[in-house]
Amino acid sequence: MSGIHGGWVDLQVNGHNGVDYSDPQLTEEMFIRSAEELFAAGTEVFLPTLVTRSDEIYRRNIPLMKRTVEKHGLAKQIPGVHMEGPMITSKGSHDPALIRDCSAANVRHFFDLAEGFVKVLTLSADAPGIAEAIREAKKLGIVPSAGHHFAGYADIRRAADAGCTLLTHLGNACPNLLGRHENPLLAGLAEDRMTAMVITDGHHLPGELVKIILKVKGADKVIVTSDACSACGYPPGEYELWGNHAVLEPCGRLFNPEKQCLVASVATMEMCMRFLASLEILAPEELQKVGRTNALKLLGL
Repeated sequence: MSGIHGGWVDLQVNGHNGVDYSDPQLTEEMFIRSAEELFAAGTEVFLPTLVTRSDEIYRRNIPLMKRTVEKHGLAKQIPGVHMEGPMITSKGSHDPALIRDCSAANVRHFFDLAEGFVKVLTLSADAPGIAEAIREAKKLGIVPSAGHHFAGYADIRRAADAGCTLLTHLGNACPNLLGRHENPLLAGLAEDRMTAMVITDGHHLPGELVKIILKVKGADKVIVTSDACSACGYPPGEYELWGNHAVLEPCGRLFNPEKQCLVASVATMEMCMRFLASLEILAPEELQKVGRTNALKLLGL
């Protein structure tokens, strides 16, 4: 397809082909194998992503990945991790028992546990203490991203005023039923200062909503992410993931029937970009922006 050239930048990769970056049994060999497979699949730069987990997992896994990156000379391809939680208010597929308060002190705490190897941190815009947490993240060189919340217009404005310019997978990780006029999706769309990350695997967002987001935000303020997980590359079946009973349907949707929510995706960035290109919304140069250039700028690369 025109505009599909590879070299994608993925700011949210939970794992790949049996490797889960939040797994307490993660090894250097597992991590580097998954990275090599992602590079071969068209992803040039990515942020390994950890969902809401215990301090012990953060203290173990993030420094392990940092050492592996340094050992293999991959600092440009893997510049840090994305911590998707634990300071969130809308749990989605995350473990509610592990959610923590949103505060500047906790931002510093998790930064220290990670030995500074954090590039993006997802926080909930409606959480008490969000402004201070955002300002602390920025002081530490972390990109704060608002998501996994029930935030309204005032919450999103407050986060933007504090310096947050990014939204984690807009349109997802929120209740299935939303208020007609006041909800996280519309609030995120209305805040011009924020760039929206979106998952274009064909399951997280319908094509029509992807079109609306692009119409409102424009190609300069949208970043495609895969939200891929360890089931990426697996056949249809039933899997356990982060305490979720997840059903991978033949169509590629990974779903928790009990919670009635998606559990990450099984799509690579290449697959996400092909779905987006099939919608015929963007020109080739715009596809490069949302799949590569915008994310590189955000990371300062």
